[in-house]
Amino acid sequence: MKSGIITKMVLTLMVGAGSLACMAQEVKTYEFARRGNDTLFVDVYTPPAMRHDSACIIYIFGGGFIGGSRNEEANVSYCQKLAEAGFTVAAIDYRLGLKGVTKVNVFHTEVLENAIHIAVEDTYSATIFMLNNADKFKISKDKIILCGSSAGAMTALQSDYHRANGDNNFIDALPTGFRYAGIVAFSGAIFSREGKIKWRQDTPAPTLMFHGTEDRLVTYNKIQFFRMGLFGANALAKRFEKYDYPYFVFRVLDHGHDVAVMMEPEIEQTIWFIDNYITNGRNLQIDQTFFDADAETYNFSSFRPNDLYNPKDKE
Repeated sequence: MKSGIITKMVLTLMVGAGSLACMAQEVKTYEFARRGNDTLFVDVYTPPAMRHDSACIIYIFGGGFIGGSRNEEANVSYCQKLAEAGFTVAAIDYRLGLKGVTKVNVFHTEVLENAIHIAVEDTYSATIFMLNNADKFKISKDKIILCGSSAGAMTALQSDYHRANGDNNFIDALPTGFRYAGIVAFSGAIFSREGKIKWRQDTPAPTLMFHGTEDRLVTYNKIQFFRMGLFGANALAKRFEKYDYPYFVFRVLDHGHDVAVMMEPEIEQTIWFIDNYITNGRNLQIDQTFFDADAETYNFSSFRPNDLYNPKDKE
């Protein structure tokens, strides 16, 4: 299948040391998959000056698996900032498996599991597209990082979890031996039908997690019903620590799901994580808890799942 391509130019003004410099940041849009009536696209942001490690960040937007877009202003701004820092950024589409759903809880998990499954499937397809075009985009195949917010963070974490457990029942399976270089998750979690999280065939990628301690939409702790459960940053950090896997967790006190949109304020911390854990290969385990009284809050901060899928309950 030939890839469709749309080209657009974004001019970014950068001011420093009393001088004004204009740097052209190129963004090109490609078709990477078709799923029934859905055509999936990726926006590839080429940095003005690429990092020496030629790292690529695949960005997965949030929206509760019911909405959101790679083209939303906040997502575009975040991708631009990452590109300014030298990363090639691939902002991807994925199918929204919970669109139209009105109930998600421990008794209605099949729809959530399916939504996560198809989002992972589309993430794998986008990953393969970037791998197949690594020379064209001048990226390193062993420096591909997944980054996501909310539903996108769940997709990023779940994608690496399936990879590490050898779960290849997807339309496009990842190449044998492929590993993501790292995972960056803003308010994410992993879904499991096999009890506690355990990586059975391979180790997880170094993982950076930001999560609000009061998050009730994507649980900070865990929600478990017999062997089935959803495991947030607090539960995941304990598992990473137990098995001595590299991780960095930021626990934001007294904040809920608003941490999902803290991508830009935490961009320097994200770059530090990539530099140290991925580029320099440091096997670190860092656990930080902090309170930011000035952090902006949003009306969805205290949402629970039914508030998202039944908006009438909030009226």
